[in-house]
Amino acid sequence: MPKPCLPLQNRLLAALPPEVQQRLLPHLEYVSLALGEMLSDTSRPMSRVYFPADSIVSILYVMENGASAEIAVIGNEGLVGVSAFMGGAPSTGQAIVQSAGHAYALPATHFLHEFSRHGEMLLLMLCYTQALMAQMVQTAACNRHHSIDQQLCRWLLLSLDCLSGNQLCMTQELIANMLGVRRAGVTHAAGKLQKLKIIEYRRGHITVLDRVKLEKLSCECYAVVRAEMDRLLPAPGKS
Repeated sequence: MPKPCLPLQNRLLAALPPEVQQRLLPHLEYVSLALGEMLSDTSRPMSRVYFPADSIVSILYVMENGASAEIAVIGNEGLVGVSAFMGGAPSTGQAIVQSAGHAYALPATHFLHEFSRHGEMLLLMLCYTQALMAQMVQTAACNRHHSIDQQLCRWLLLSLDCLSGNQLCMTQELIANMLGVRRAGVTHAAGKLQKLKIIEYRRGHITVLDRVKLEKLSCECYAVVRAEMDRLLPAPGKS
């Protein structure tokens, strides 16, 4: 049986001072997140926030006709539930698990209590929110101006950053839903990457064989998002 992930595998939790970590630790619950599980929607405020450890969560905007598109991807560098300290209103999007795994859940009341101390938690969360907003803005521009091939490369790289290995468990239909494009377009783009021996795709499992080439084929959006995240947040393992 695999060992459970540690809280400090999440970049935000790891960046907090030891005294803040000690205050939060008794209230953190280690939870399993299933593929497709909805962590938040637009109908009600979140009662818990989530710090992903080895899972990936997508923030989707859903239109009235049911069409959806991903506006942000959150992994072990972040937090699902910024709306909890941005007024407490329901989120404007849905948080859906796109890669099953684990996270540490924290009651929103305890989160807000620490946030209201106006200490390290507040400063860190404001920086993280700025980085998340930068990703949303860049994603919107990418979806409007770049090809499906480039969008797929960006999406694979951002998802890969959330995991420790080079494998993703994703169907092409799921990727198409996340990007807000037709499945045929994703199939064509993935096929080209596979012919170039950059990725290998088998029955919903994607293995990235050559990350360097994948970064070269991506648009500038991935580098912009990654640079902003690294600029605003402490490096992994440092507080």
